[in-house]
Amino acid sequence: MHTPNQSPIYLIALGAFALGMASYVTAGLIPMIEASFAVSVAVAAQLVTAFTLAYGLGSPIFVALTPAHRQRAGLLLALGLFVIANAASALAESFTALMVWRAIAGIGAGVYLAMGIGASAAVSTPERRGKAIAIIMGGMASGVVLGVPLSLLIAEQLGWQAALWLVTLLGLVAFFGLLLKLPSLPAATATTLGQKLAILGDGHVLVILLVSLLAAIASLGMYTFIAPLLADPAYGAVRSVTPYLWVWGIGGVLGSFLIGPLVDRIKGPVLTFAIMLILAVSLFVLPLAAALSSWLVMLPIALWGAVGWALQVPQNNELILARQAQGDGNLAIALNESALYLGSAIGAAAGGFVLLLQMPTWTLAASAGGVAALGALLQIVNLRRQPTWNGDVQAEPYN
Repeated sequence: MHTPNQSPIYLIALGAFALGMASYVTAGLIPMIEASFAVSVAVAAQLVTAFTLAYGLGSPIFVALTPAHRQRAGLLLALGLFVIANAASALAESFTALMVWRAIAGIGAGVYLAMGIGASAAVSTPERRGKAIAIIMGGMASGVVLGVPLSLLIAEQLGWQAALWLVTLLGLVAFFGLLLKLPSLPAATATTLGQKLAILGDGHVLVILLVSLLAAIASLGMYTFIAPLLADPAYGAVRSVTPYLWVWGIGGVLGSFLIGPLVDRIKGPVLTFAIMLILAVSLFVLPLAAALSSWLVMLPIALWGAVGWALQVPQNNELILARQAQGDGNLAIALNESALYLGSAIGAAAGGFVLLLQMPTWTLAASAGGVAALGALLQIVNLRRQPTWNGDVQAEPYN
């Protein structure tokens, strides 16, 4: 059997690596940017808000507006916009200009990831599609875990602009590589904007998106508050949370890559259900393990990171399968990314409310575990559409 050329997939993953860096490095650069532009921390932090809002809200709109027969061009245009916006951010001479360019970078990043996942699926055989998506998500996870610390080290030596120049360089390499190696992509089914909006009436898609939202509230929301939990004298009184963030991130990289072969062997709804259960258990166990040992707690943290990142591989694969007949799988993936960013924001706000009420810190993990468990229960809806683990999906219509 002819094996498709895998180089475009790895080039898309390189772009995703740069995207992962750009998504998370700004938070680490805030003190330097604050000093550079003489703004307050609160104002500088809005750079993160500008990127994430543009990413989460803007990308579905631009994906929906991309012509059906211009999928390859749309992918390259999104990556090119991302590269230009990061270069312009590094050259910005005013904070307002920097804010605008971070928002533009967020749009380019969101469109690129959605279309990149769709492109990786298009250039793969059906039996290798899960692995291809896993490579893309693994690239993004690696950008967060490996790329962000590297870029921050460079920024400490050469200035905050150097971190964005590194993102630009990696994005540029991916762009020219894809320009040369990415084949023509099959045209999506031509539909009107009204027909594309009909995706919001697809009950199967809505359940997938809601599960992703709940997973993000639990996983990314709890990630925001891992430091207060571990700093509590009852749960280790940890002075530096950095090693635990590394463990979480390394777990995420391993989970993103290792989930690929499983996606190609186990039906998506079954795998998602198992992942949500494991996520719930790891979050429930987190304060118990922390109370026993500062070393033992690394096990649930690693497991939490692994399944939290791995989840989006079967989720995105299911969205492609659910909407391949309609030709708007890229839009479904973009909506899934929006659900993740919205979930992260909700989780952070909810955790802040818990602390505001001066509740014990263990309630943060318990609440996150409860949300993950709710997601597992919701996933039963999709499991009902899958009466057998083998063979084709036998979908029951939604009323």
